[in-house]
Amino acid sequence: MLDARGTAVPSFIHWGADLGELTASQLEQLADAQIPASSNAAVDSPIRPLIFPMLDTAWLGRPALSGNHPVAPFELVAVDTGDARVVRFTLTSAVVAAAHAVTHADASAATPTHTPSLEVTVEFQLTAEGLLRTRSSVVNRSAQAFELDELSVVLPLPARAAEVLDFSGHWAGERRPQRTPLQHGAWLRESRHGRPGHDASFLTIAGTPAFGFRHGEVWAVHLGWSGSQRIWVERQISGISLIGAGELLAPREVVLGLDASYTSPWVSAAWSRDGLDPASARFHRFLRREHGFAERAHPVILNTWEAVYFDHNEVTLRRLADAGARAGVERFVLDDGWMSGRTDDQRALGDWAVDTERWPNGLGPLIDYVIGLGLDFGLWVEPEMVNLDSQLARDHPEWILTEPHRSTPLLARNQLVVDLTNPDAFAAIFAALDALLSEYAISYLKWDHNRDLPVTRSHEQTLATYRLMDVLRQRHSGLEIESCASGGARIDLGILERTNRVWASDTNDPLERQSIYRYSSLLLPPELLGVHLGAPTAHTTGRTHAPAFRFATALFGWAGIEWNLLEATEHELAQVARWLTAYKEVRPIIHSGTVVRADRADPALWVHGVVNSTQTDAVFAIVAMAAQRDALPDPVQLPGLDPETNYTVSVLDIGAEPRYFAAVLPPWLLGGSLTLTGRALAEVGFAAPPLAPEQAIVFRVTAQ
Repeated sequence: MLDARGTAVPSFIHWGADLGELTASQLEQLADAQIPASSNAAVDSPIRPLIFPMLDTAWLGRPALSGNHPVAPFELVAVDTGDARVVRFTLTSAVVAAAHAVTHADASAATPTHTPSLEVTVEFQLTAEGLLRTRSSVVNRSAQAFELDELSVVLPLPARAAEVLDFSGHWAGERRPQRTPLQHGAWLRESRHGRPGHDASFLTIAGTPAFGFRHGEVWAVHLGWSGSQRIWVERQISGISLIGAGELLAPREVVLGLDASYTSPWVSAAWSRDGLDPASARFHRFLRREHGFAERAHPVILNTWEAVYFDHNEVTLRRLADAGARAGVERFVLDDGWMSGRTDDQRALGDWAVDTERWPNGLGPLIDYVIGLGLDFGLWVEPEMVNLDSQLARDHPEWILTEPHRSTPLLARNQLVVDLTNPDAFAAIFAALDALLSEYAISYLKWDHNRDLPVTRSHEQTLATYRLMDVLRQRHSGLEIESCASGGARIDLGILERTNRVWASDTNDPLERQSIYRYSSLLLPPELLGVHLGAPTAHTTGRTHAPAFRFATALFGWAGIEWNLLEATEHELAQVARWLTAYKEVRPIIHSGTVVRADRADPALWVHGVVNSTQTDAVFAIVAMAAQRDALPDPVQLPGLDPETNYTVSVLDIGAEPRYFAAVLPPWLLGGSLTLTGRALAEVGFAAPPLAPEQAIVFRVTAQ
C-alpha cells in the first residue's frame, strides 16, 4: 500500500497481511495514521519510508539513485538554490492499471528555475500469487551525459523484522544459510563475480526472530539478475527499516546520453505470517504460471560427465545409453569433450566443431542411436568462454573480454571470456550453435559458465548472454536450456526467463545435495532443480553413501543420473530401475505440488515433502543428516495436509532400504503403514524411523 497523495515522492504504508476492504476514507485515515512524529535533533518534518529514498528527503541511509554528470556533479541535496546541479524529486504522475495490478510513480529531478534533468519511474506489480515485484527506470533528459552509479529498488520492513537469513557458499557447497540479527546500520552483500556466484545471497529474508519454515513472519526478496549485484538491509536510527537490491555497476559501465534510459532488474518479494514455506510457495506458483514450468515434460536425464569425462568413444557411449534406457532414462546428454581437440579442460574451448578423429561421421550416428532407444538428445556447450589454446583465441584475440588496465586477460579455470558485446564475436558464436542445432536433432543444451567475469564489463555481457539465448530459442522452437555455472553460480529469475532447468551444484554427494536442495527450493520449484544420482563414492568429496540415501536425495527434483552405469552390477541396475519407476510414479506430485518442510527440535533429522494441489496425495522424506541428539528421535510430524482428511502413510519402495539404528523398529513401521487424520499427523505425528546417520526413507501419503 502506497501513499501517493500530493507531489512528494510516494511513501510506503503497508507490505504484509491483507487488510481487507477499506473505504476511501479509511484508506486516508490509515495513511495519515502512519505519519510519525519528528524526533529531537533531527529535521523538523516527519521522516517516512519512501519508494525512492534520497538525501533530500532526509533519508540518511543508502540512496536509491546515485550518479553524476561529468561536468556538473549530481548533488542530491535538499536545497532550493536554483543551481542546475542541485535536484529534488517530485511526483509527476501515478497510474494504476488494475488489470495488471501495476502502479507507476514518476518522479522528476527539477529545480524552481530549470527543467527536469532526470525522470525516474518506480513500478510495482502484485501478482495473483501474492508475489510483489518492483523495478525502477531512469531517463536522462539532459544534453549532458549521465554516469549512472546505482539505481536500486527498496521495500519497507517493520521493526519486528529483526533477523536476516541469507546464503553463502562455494563451489560444490552452494546455498549455505547464515543468520544475522538486524541492528542499527546497514547489512550489505555485494557480488562482483559478473554473475551471482556460488556465494550469492540468492534469497534475502528478514523476519521475526527465530522464524522457521512453518512459523514466524517473513519478508523474502530476490533480485532477478545474472550479473554483479548488491543487496542490503538497513535500519536507521529514525526507526525506518528497508530492504534494497539492484545491479552492482562499475564506474562508467552505464552512461546515459540524451533521452537514454536504464531499467533495473526485477526484484521479486514474498511475505508470509507462517514462516518460509508459504513465502516459498508464492515464488513457486508464480514461476509455474508465468513460465509453465509445471506443465512441461521433465525427462529423466543421463549425463555423461562423471561417467566418461573427456574420454569420448562412440561404442562406449552407445553402451551407456543402452544401460540408461534399460533403467528408465528418457534423455541422453553428451557432456564436455565432443569438440575438435578437446581432450582436457585446457584446450579447444570456443571451437564449436565436432572432433573428426573421435567422431569421423559426426554426432549423427550416436544421436540416431539414442533416439532409436526412445530417448531424446542433449549436448553440453559453454558459449561464453574460450581457452587460450583454441583456434578462436588465436584467430580473434580482439574477441576476448579484458579489463582496460590489463595487458593480458586474466585466466580462471584455464578459461577466458568471449566478449559477446562485440557484434562479430556474437555473430560467430550464434552461427556455430545455430549450425549444431540445425544439423542435429538436439532438443536440450546444457549451457555451462565455468568462471567469473571481469567486473567492469558484466552489465553488457549479461545482456548479450540473454540475447544469445533468446535468439537461439526463437530460431529453434522447443529447445530447452539448462543453466549451469560451475554448478550453482548463476541461478536467478533473470536467467530463468530463458532457461528450463538449473544445475544446483557440481557435487552429487547426497549429503551436500540435501542441504543444497533444501535451500535452493525456497525460491525454485522442484521441477527446475537438476538432482542427479551419482556414483556410490562421490567424485567431489570422496564420501561413500548407501543406495537408499542416494535414491531418496535424487527423487525430489528433476531427476537424472551421472554415474557410469557400465560399472554397476546387475543388482545395482535393478535398484536404479526400481528407483526410476518410483520417481515416475510420484513425479506429477513433486513437479506440481506444494513443498513443505517441518521445523524440528533436533537439526540432525530433517522432514520435507511435496503435497499435491488437492491435498489428496503427498510424498515425504525423513532424512538423518547426522547422528541424532537422543538415543531415539522425537516423533515426526507431517505438515501441509488437510486437517480433516484421513491419510494412509506407507513406505515408498525406491529401490533400497535404509539402515536403521535401533534394536527394534516402531510397531507401525513393522506393520507397513498407519492411518491418521491430517491434523493428527501435523500435530502429534508418529514414532520416527530410527535411521542411522546419512540415511533416508521415503513415504507415500494418500487420502482415504
